[in-house]
Amino acid sequence: MDNEKLIIDSDDYGHFLDEIKLHIRSHQFQAMRAVNKELLALYWEIGKSIHEKQVALGWGKTVVKTLANDLQVEFSGRNGFSVQNLWYMRQFYMQYSDNEKLQPLVGEISWSKNLLIMSRCKDELEREFYLRSTARYGWTKVVLQHQLDNKSYEKYLLGQTNFEQALSESVKSQAILAVKDHYNFDFLELSEKHSERELEQALIQNLRNFLIEMGGSFAFIGNQYRLEVGEQEYFIDLLLFHRRLRCLVAIELKIGDFKPEHKGKMEFYLEALDRQERCEGENAPIGIIICRNKNKTVVEYALRTASRPIGVASYSVVTQLPDNYKNDLPSPEAIAELLKGWAVDNG
Repeated sequence: MDNEKLIIDSDDYGHFLDEIKLHIRSHQFQAMRAVNKELLALYWEIGKSIHEKQVALGWGKTVVKTLANDLQVEFSGRNGFSVQNLWYMRQFYMQYSDNEKLQPLVGEISWSKNLLIMSRCKDELEREFYLRSTARYGWTKVVLQHQLDNKSYEKYLLGQTNFEQALSESVKSQAILAVKDHYNFDFLELSEKHSERELEQALIQNLRNFLIEMGGSFAFIGNQYRLEVGEQEYFIDLLLFHRRLRCLVAIELKIGDFKPEHKGKMEFYLEALDRQERCEGENAPIGIIICRNKNKTVVEYALRTASRPIGVASYSVVTQLPDNYKNDLPSPEAIAELLKGWAVDNG
């Protein structure tokens, strides 16, 4: 008995337990994913059948209502066969039946998330963005709702970076879609007037919400991250790691307007991180300067001469609906090309 207790307390058993837990979680995820695919396939077939009967026999609302009642009697306890849901199934089929690119993506997320995207996004490219993002980053329905409300599609596509020139083909598309044009930090409960230190501390205290607002795949490394160069100390406001890009991400917080000199300071930090902190197998670090406000032309000029990959974004601490970004979006062809960077890995 004592021998067994020693085994249970040993590192070997601890590692063994971690492996078993990992296997269980992996299979649970695969099982849920398989169940979700089957459910969506069922809803697809029901929607298809309703549509075909309507076309062939002119069925209308009364027949669908009767069908819903009969199905709920036969399959009592299941709320998926309401009248509203049957119409959603028909809409689901109609929206994606002729779209071979999006059909595989809808099976990667739940029915409720599909309904949210279907109801909120009328543009095909916008739907593709949210379908891929939800699957890739594991967004819950609440997080997806938050991303839709905050117009993340527009914010990502309008982000100001020099990644196109500063990064390799293998990572630049993913990197561009990792930096927003604007961040809403309305969860911080900060007053409009605050210091950079107060902003940093509030973000640390609300770390989970901060990482959600950043968009996914970011892990927190530290704040006031110390670097030593030439026997002098320097401190990066926030240091993150992007799991998919496999690189360190330095973040500098500025409570005022973006200034060209901010770029030089960030380049210095990225050079130091690249030489001192970058591990084998990682990509070169990138930087994000988050300012209270920015003049897009000033940012554009500053980034033209940047040798290191840098993005510049603005932020607000109160709920703030952005300007009508739709008018400023890239062409549909450019957006489609950018989203191809995610096509290899759907998450």
